Amino acid sequence: MHSQFKAWKTYVSPFDPCPPVFVKWYSTPPQLYLGFQPPDLPQFSPFEAFRRGVLWPVLYSPYEGRKAHNEMRDYE
Repeated sequence: MHSQFKAWKTYVSPFDPCPPVFVKWYSTPPQLYLGFQPPDLPQFSPFEAFRRGVLWPVLYSPYEGRKAHNEMRDYE
């Protein structure tokens, strides 16, 4: 399974007046790794699908919010 979160190392200029950001993160949607939708995929219950915003668990991509973004920054 592919990770939905990717990172790349940025170029840090010696003349940049801003504090450097060494690693930037982005997320990729799960449908990039699915290809065609196979028949008989497992489904969330109607309540769970409404809460998560998607019917099929393989297409679920959680939003972690700013807190998780700050935790990923600790891995730089």
